[in-house]
Amino acid sequence: QVQLVESGGGLVQDGGSLSLSCAASGRTVSSYTMGWFRQAPGTEREFVAARGWTGDTYYADSVMGRFTISTDNAKNTVYLQMSSLNPEDTAVYYCATAPRSFSSRGYYTAHNNYDYWGQGTQVTVSS
Repeated sequence: QVQLVESGGGLVQDGGSLSLSCAASGRTVSSYTMGWFRQAPGTEREFVAARGWTGDTYYADSVMGRFTISTDNAKNTVYLQMSSLNPEDTAVYYCATAPRSFSSRGYYTAHNNYDYWGQGTQVTVSS
């Protein structure tokens, strides 16, 4: 059984930084696609970042240059390092995993391609 447990969310000021963690069990993060999505109140879940099992990474335009996805294979954990945060980044952040690597960026951004999800962690950026 695959389980993903996020941690690291919290309250941060505009311009600040935060690092999210997602501890995985039942699936090796280095061998599967790992992704981060977020959902703000009243909006649909949106893609944030993903890492394919070959190490290729993808980012939403809104976070490019500010967020970094990475993995620690020894800890079987995926991270999302966030900097230059602004109030528009406020959302519940979800870790997800997909059972394959994909041929193009579009597949990584589609939440229905991911089969397991964490419970989410709240990130709030105050202005």
